[in-house]
Amino acid sequence: MKLFSNLYKIWNKLISRKKRKVVFKPPFSYDYTFKILLVGLPGVGKRNLTQRYCYDVFDPQDKLTIGVDFHVKTVEIHGKRIKLQIWDVAGEERFRFLLPTYTLGANAAMIIFDITKFKTIDQIYNWIQIIREKAGDIPIMLIGNKLDLEDSRKLKREKGIEIANEFNLSSYSEISTKTGQNVEKIFEALTECVINNLM
Repeated sequence: MKLFSNLYKIWNKLISRKKRKVVFKPPFSYDYTFKILLVGLPGVGKRNLTQRYCYDVFDPQDKLTIGVDFHVKTVEIHGKRIKLQIWDVAGEERFRFLLPTYTLGANAAMIIFDITKFKTIDQIYNWIQIIREKAGDIPIMLIGNKLDLEDSRKLKREKGIEIANEFNLSSYSEISTKTGQNVEKIFEALTECVINNLM
């Protein structure tokens, strides 16, 4: 019993010391939280996009996402602090059934394809349909990745613009996750679209 009593006293001292060191921070140090969904076929660079944007790194050995990858970044736009929750949804067929569930509550989405491969635009219509059905009329950007491989381009910029207009998407942009070209810009533009929707 005495041992228990001594341990209890030591524990209380440790707790009180920790309490004195705690600096109070409000639970929400941002004005908005936005859920952004990334969809696209395997290998288009969704994982590299989140890695480049959130951590400014690029891994040439682009690993496939299993289920979903989740990243957070806080940004400041027009004097507002915004927490971006970025959901990278696996593009493989075996994980496709998860997309409707992960889409719920999304504020915006990016559909990514590879400008050097025709087949990577095949599923665009299906993804738009699921997103619209589960998340409503949220901003959706169409993103052509691998701009650094311009010489191997198979899909012209005009084609991307045409698809974006055909499906009434917010915009079309091209990026390079390898060099970082336009990566910050697309997230900033999409975040501004979401803010404008709230006004």
